[in-house]
Amino acid sequence: ATSGLEAGLVLAYLGLLWWMLVCWSQALRMPRSRARGALFTACLAFVAGCSVLVRPELALIGGGALIMLLISVADWRPRALILVAGGALPVAYQIFRMGYYALLVPGTALAKDAAGDKWSQGMIYLANFNAPYALWVPAVLLVALGAALWVGAAVRYRPRRPVPPGVGPWARLVQSPGAVVCFFVFSGLLQAAYWVRQGGDFMHGRVLLAPLFCMLAPVAVIPVLLPDGARYRREAGYPLSGAVGLLWLAVAGWALWAANSPGMGDDATRVTYSGIVDERRFYSQATGNAHPLTAADYLGYPRMRAVLTTIAATPDGALLLPSGNYDQWDVVPVILPVPPGIGVPTDPDPGDTGPHTVFFTNMGMLGMNTGLDVRVLDQIGLINPIAAHTERLEHGRIGHDKDLFRDWVVADGPWVKWYPLIPPYLDQDWIAQAEAAMRCPDTAAVLGSVRAPMGPRRFLSNVLHSPGFTRYRIERVPRDELIRCGLAVPEPTRPTYTGMPPELP
Repeated sequence: ATSGLEAGLVLAYLGLLWWMLVCWSQALRMPRSRARGALFTACLAFVAGCSVLVRPELALIGGGALIMLLISVADWRPRALILVAGGALPVAYQIFRMGYYALLVPGTALAKDAAGDKWSQGMIYLANFNAPYALWVPAVLLVALGAALWVGAAVRYRPRRPVPPGVGPWARLVQSPGAVVCFFVFSGLLQAAYWVRQGGDFMHGRVLLAPLFCMLAPVAVIPVLLPDGARYRREAGYPLSGAVGLLWLAVAGWALWAANSPGMGDDATRVTYSGIVDERRFYSQATGNAHPLTAADYLGYPRMRAVLTTIAATPDGALLLPSGNYDQWDVVPVILPVPPGIGVPTDPDPGDTGPHTVFFTNMGMLGMNTGLDVRVLDQIGLINPIAAHTERLEHGRIGHDKDLFRDWVVADGPWVKWYPLIPPYLDQDWIAQAEAAMRCPDTAAVLGSVRAPMGPRRFLSNVLHSPGFTRYRIERVPRDELIRCGLAVPEPTRPTYTGMPPELP
């Protein structure tokens, strides 16, 4: 359920919000002082406002909860309290994000192009999630449960209660258990639709767990046996209570079966055309640990052991690039100050690169095991501003569909940029072009927003320019980026390879 990510936090948050909404929906039926009611409403508004801080797309449910709270009150004072309690922290953090990161959205939303759409891949992801667990079974059962309870509710007489003073005219409709249940189910459907539109993820089931939780949460309010069963049977004309009990047991039976499902089976860790894998199982196999949790657990992964060995073997600093061998990293040495006249640049300016930089996709276990003195960059843009501002690949692996060429990383640091000290798969001319492309004024401004020293002036500038920086994109190919910026392309250091024999003199 977690793969070391935030799914546990998301489910805990949704459980808290669901419980608070159910309590709030029953407030009209319970005698409660106005002060206690206002305090609980403010706490609920605060929790709803935190949705966007837990995960951005949860704003779909947190924002809806705030709207329900606003509709349920009639006076401007409680509405102002709801707005302040629910909006103060998210607005404050948004200002911080704009000033510190120079972005309107989280960096992950920029890296994954959260506003894009890949409907066909999303349907593949939905089918991949459904297949091992037959999710259509609980859907059918819960629809039947809802119908049974609806019929049961229709035959019951509920006297209308007077609306307390200060409550909005729509409160009886909005602030009710039925409205909360419908809202939570609809929110789950809305989140699921968003993720299907986005294309899902490369981790099996990860982003659809929260929508499924929302749609199954109302199961918590379905009784095993309806109260006053004899009256139901007399008035409805059939044993409704027993039917609900049987359907409930069927849902529980499905849950037990699904909990013991083999998941994606034997191919769970093999990357196929869909790009979807069981990430947790992959790292269980790679580390030899059934439940890798700590930094030390991931040292069982050969590539992680090798990175520490390589860093120790290059005390002067280096750029580490992953090789095809899991026990080896390719090294690009740092440019060291040398006596003049040898033909090597002197007095390099390493900037904020640090003595070592590691270029790899999995930044979490790298960051844990290499420490704070090692700079970690990735090619998909989650922690790399250059990669984040590239365009999304049309047929890339979902969730990892940005891929920055390694030449950019060599150009972006105090590393040797010529043969034979760079790996043969790097292109010396591409490195020179990438180095020139980063002198594009717009690109330099974007990089400066997160690399220049932070102060009040920089913070205010980032806030003002964050809309433009969020929309800014660069080309992955350095030569195309130079043309886009209107900059001159450096002369090649060697003739372009054509496959033809060289001309004889």
